[in-house]
Amino acid sequence: MPQPLRLHAPSRRDAVVVDLPVVLAPMAGVTNAAYRQLCREQGAGLYVCEMITSRGLVVGDQKTHAMLQFDAGEKTRSVQLYGVDADVMADAARILIRDFRVDHIDLNFGCPVPKVTRKGGGGVLPYKRDRLRAIVGETVRAADEFGVPVTVKTRIGIDEDHETFLDAGRIAQEEGAAAIALHGRTVQQAYSGEADWSRIRELVNAVDIPVLGNGDIWEAEDALKMMSETGCAGVVIGRGCLGRPWLFGDLAAAFRGEKLRLRPTLGEVGRMIVRHAELLVAISDERHGLTDLRKHMAWYFKGYPVGELRRRFAMVSTMDELHALVDLLDADAGFPEAELGTPRGRQGSPRGKVVLPYGWYDDTSGCDLDLADAEIGVSGG
Repeated sequence: MPQPLRLHAPSRRDAVVVDLPVVLAPMAGVTNAAYRQLCREQGAGLYVCEMITSRGLVVGDQKTHAMLQFDAGEKTRSVQLYGVDADVMADAARILIRDFRVDHIDLNFGCPVPKVTRKGGGGVLPYKRDRLRAIVGETVRAADEFGVPVTVKTRIGIDEDHETFLDAGRIAQEEGAAAIALHGRTVQQAYSGEADWSRIRELVNAVDIPVLGNGDIWEAEDALKMMSETGCAGVVIGRGCLGRPWLFGDLAAAFRGEKLRLRPTLGEVGRMIVRHAELLVAISDERHGLTDLRKHMAWYFKGYPVGELRRRFAMVSTMDELHALVDLLDADAGFPEAELGTPRGRQGSPRGKVVLPYGWYDDTSGCDLDLADAEIGVSGG
């Protein structure tokens, strides 16, 4: 069985101990308090809140603050923080810890969205090594005032000609980060193609801090394989759990050496959807909760014989309507075995060229650049 994941701030050992080294990746519009609880009910691990922008947090943006919801059973409050300026990130870290009692902060340097990269943020920022060092270092020191660990997430690089992950790993280690997670794709790939796990192994061999692997973990066996092939200390699960919160139960069983895997019938999926709805309504209200649930329907029903009910589920607006629709499902319909190991969520095609600020490759410092625009309009991922 894998060892627990131990994340500590420089001044404090084992501030956060994750018994099962599995992390739910923050996903925009998905990993709110309701979905985190739903996944947590299936198995142990670390469940990260939607990405928060540092500038929005510091200026008191209402939408940003509203995203910081945690349920009573969330013993380890984990948040992913995004930003481009060291001092703002440090201030945001203090606010997260002091005002929202956050226990762990993850720094996002992997976002591939063009509206972010064209301004110098997200997955292209690590090319500016000095700026990356300043952001990580200042945030770690701010969080260390409270003994809270900071981790880093990044990608292989901008493209195959501009790799940054090894330097990012060394910088993270030198500046006191507790761990680093690597998505085995470049920014240019976005979510297309296959993740290159060999680069995760390279990073494991290059740094002493724990490395978490991310990319193409669709089943529990994929996690075991990644850890075996790369030597990573744990895994980060993103798209693989969309519409399948029970994947965390499968992961817990796999790490215990058990062969049993959950293959829910359509009726069991229906009950999971109702549970998800109840949790969403509890953190908002019936109208907003059910509206939020709609985007999950295609993921839950992927491969199942739902027919025209699929459209009706995607328009559900009340709990009574949801219960009535669940009653219409063929409860005995079996799990679609053909879906095992197949990609979920967005995939798309690799980009011909990553959109960057003019002259981005001229140097690797970037400390004097004004990148504030890279946070405008960025919320939750």
